[in-house]
Amino acid sequence: MQIPFYKYQGTGNDFVLIDNRQQKFPKNNTTLLAQICDRKFGVGADGLILLEQHPTEDFSMIYYNADGNQSSMCGNGGRCIVHFAAFLGVIDTQTNFMAIDGVHHASIQDDNVALNMTDVTHIETYKQHCFLNTGSPHHVEMVANLEDINVVEKGRALRNIHYGAAGANINFVSKIAEDTFEVRTYERGVEDETLSCGTGVTAVALAMFETQQTPLSKVNLKTQGGDLCVSFDKKEHTFTNIVLSGPATQVFNGIWEV
Repeated sequence: MQIPFYKYQGTGNDFVLIDNRQQKFPKNNTTLLAQICDRKFGVGADGLILLEQHPTEDFSMIYYNADGNQSSMCGNGGRCIVHFAAFLGVIDTQTNFMAIDGVHHASIQDDNVALNMTDVTHIETYKQHCFLNTGSPHHVEMVANLEDINVVEKGRALRNIHYGAAGANINFVSKIAEDTFEVRTYERGVEDETLSCGTGVTAVALAMFETQQTPLSKVNLKTQGGDLCVSFDKKEHTFTNIVLSGPATQVFNGIWEV
């Protein structure tokens, strides 16, 4: 069996994209999914995403972590699949698509994709960190020397000890300016630091506003893989009109032999 695939990246967060509208990909084969994502013996990716047909929306996004297990929403993956859908001719410049956390609207212009995220109604604030769900669960913690943090060691400890079996993504943050923050993220499922995390920078932007680290509703986020922007509105206790914007590009394509 030959499986055509496309490698994408969104600010260094990389994914294997597969057109599964004909339902030919063996998506219950966890071993195969993990093998394709393996950086030594496979294509190499933080996750694998299937584009499938949907009865009412333009398409469905089915996301798997690098460990082969289906996971919660991925913001950069969502931006990459919008680019992929445009490449396939499924959409033009605007789309509504279904993901695991509901319907998302997005727009694409050249290689820049703006993705509407789901509303956030609750942020848990503690002395040292915040916790919120932006489609995936996120721990947000400000640190003094971000470049010196051992993200893998500290992130893995927090992910496993503080959040139990389900785990959470761990974001470490430093403030650069009133509208700009630098972020490093440990992602569950990947079980490593990634160069960028879309739901993570979204969580950081909302947490920084909630804790009065910024008065602005448009925040720039610098990751090791590039720059992203998050804008939003807040009405009473709910964050609405949350938009994650940034680049998404196709890197290469190929055939996987099964």
